[in-house]
Amino acid sequence: MEKIEVKELLEAGVHFGHLTRKWNPNMAPYIYMERNGIHIINLYKTAAKIEETSEALAKIAASGKKILFVATKKQAKDIVAEKAGAVNQPYITERWPGGMLTNFVTIRKAVKKMATIDRMKKDGTFNSLSKKERLQVDRLRAKLEKNLGSISDMTRLPGAIFVVDIMREHIAIKEAQKLNIPIFAMVDTNSDPREVDYLIPANDDASKSVDKILSIVTSAIADGLNERKAERAEKDAKTQKTEKKAETKTEAKEEAKPAAPKAETAPVASQEEE
Repeated sequence: MEKIEVKELLEAGVHFGHLTRKWNPNMAPYIYMERNGIHIINLYKTAAKIEETSEALAKIAASGKKILFVATKKQAKDIVAEKAGAVNQPYITERWPGGMLTNFVTIRKAVKKMATIDRMKKDGTFNSLSKKERLQVDRLRAKLEKNLGSISDMTRLPGAIFVVDIMREHIAIKEAQKLNIPIFAMVDTNSDPREVDYLIPANDDASKSVDKILSIVTSAIADGLNERKAERAEKDAKTQKTEKKAETKTEAKEEAKPAAPKAETAPVASQEEE
């Protein structure tokens, strides 16, 4: 996990909140002061919350569950796509598809539709369609790729969701709450922290701030994935060792078995003796 330096958070502008008139009183414990009509976030509390959040996310990643990142605002979408993609986690950066979590079966069907179109193109079925039909299929494929391409590997509900701007992504928050999926989020001074399970008090509007928080968080997820990889390798090595031991034992037993005595053949009586 990346080391959390308060100085770096300050340089990234993580401390800038919203106008004081737009604040949510539930964010009071995380506000340090007011300056020129703007609330300033307490970065020491932010650093502590980043650490807590990172540890929890690393555990989820180590358990093999996916973490779905959600950020549809202009200044965050590219950063989320880059950072989440780098650690092989699903993300939504276009419009949130209604029922993405609560109606996951239908969303999976749409994702499978993409795979079906790809198969059509491989086996030549696509070429047998008329020009108009091919155009329609291509448009559908492009639309599905834009909205759902980033979640094509997500075969089951995520183990958690990470949200940038909980006010903008309120539908995603509500769906996760319904299904008791843990919610991690960057929470600005205008939002209600009670909506999420793990919050990081931070400026969710500036791309520098989003980039800094996401870098630390995804670094922790990478650590969790590496831990899982190492555990698997260790488990495989142990299994191979056990199997080898069992084989050696079997071979030793086979070698230790006494050889079966050869059956003596009775002498054939000659005709003269008879």
